[in-house]
Amino acid sequence: MSNAPRLTALDALHRSLGATMTDFAGWDMPLRYASERDEHNAVRTKAGLFDLSHMGEIIVTGPQAAAFLNFALVGNIGTVAVGRARYTMICAEDGGILDDLIVYRLGDTEYMVVANAGNAQIVLDALAARVDGFDAEVRDDRDAYALIAVQGPESPAILASVTDADLDGLKYYAGLPGTVAGVPALIARTGYTGEDGFELFVAPEHAEQLWQALTAAGAPHGLIPCGLSCRDTLRLEAGMPLYGHELTTELTPFDAGLGRVVKFEKEGDFVGRKALEAAAERAETAPPRKLVGLIAEGRRVPRAGFPVVAEGQVIGQVTSGAPSPTLGKPIAIAYVDAAHAAPGTTGVGVDIRGSHEPYEVVTLPFYKRQK
Repeated sequence: MSNAPRLTALDALHRSLGATMTDFAGWDMPLRYASERDEHNAVRTKAGLFDLSHMGEIIVTGPQAAAFLNFALVGNIGTVAVGRARYTMICAEDGGILDDLIVYRLGDTEYMVVANAGNAQIVLDALAARVDGFDAEVRDDRDAYALIAVQGPESPAILASVTDADLDGLKYYAGLPGTVAGVPALIARTGYTGEDGFELFVAPEHAEQLWQALTAAGAPHGLIPCGLSCRDTLRLEAGMPLYGHELTTELTPFDAGLGRVVKFEKEGDFVGRKALEAAAERAETAPPRKLVGLIAEGRRVPRAGFPVVAEGQVIGQVTSGAPSPTLGKPIAIAYVDAAHAAPGTTGVGVDIRGSHEPYEVVTLPFYKRQK
């Protein structure tokens, strides 16, 4: 086994565009092309083009595919209509989060589970271990797809110019098969930026053709290529959790304030049900730390792992932090004690290398797009 990073189908193209590459979950990925701030602002005001081919696609098929996914995941997958998608999670028996996922229902008995790059193998192994006794099959389809995202307010106009698929009829969290720039694709109206946008699943051999066509179609609209760095500041402003930061095996969905994804009302047992029922009860009676937003009063940027303090006591921990191009000041997501979690709470600081920088507690998200 070599430890060389995996390359996406667009690797040569990124390098020709002068991208700064970085190792991400074992993949060589573009961090930025030019300015992170410009890339971030392009997605907020116009459009950005992303290579997300590191995400892990797992196909589940068979007569009992829905029943199996209901058992293996915390969500109610049986109620997802064909052509729709759902955000959900896969948990361990003890309720700890193994990954957060998007599940697309491609057909009556066919689903695509999209896992985070760093957890794709863990999710695949867990699904394979849980499928015993179900008339369903789990297939690793990671090599069958490249994933290109167009995100931002101009993305519907850009995509409409290269496809005859019914984008107007495509709701948020829906997907339909179509042809984009002559390339067969699964067109999904999903994303991780807080903006309107699309994620296009295509065969790796078609990725370059699609990227070039979108680049050309997007040029009059101000579309630029964007790296993972601005994807992180975009999702942070939108208050979206990142696995390994806001979500870990040490936390249940209830700890993360995402208990709504756990569907106890669905039929039958599911992995982690008992532990999650206990976690739901705990969250109601004595909530542990709560996930909140923090906005800096000063200029110093908090990073993951920094302590959150009040009256000289540690009351929490930063999970993600960055300068916010949209707000013009540093922001952070943190778990803090319930007593200090109310929006508007003052006297809260972040310990940045020994100095307690003042922060205001706010409700997530920091940014919400105007519909």
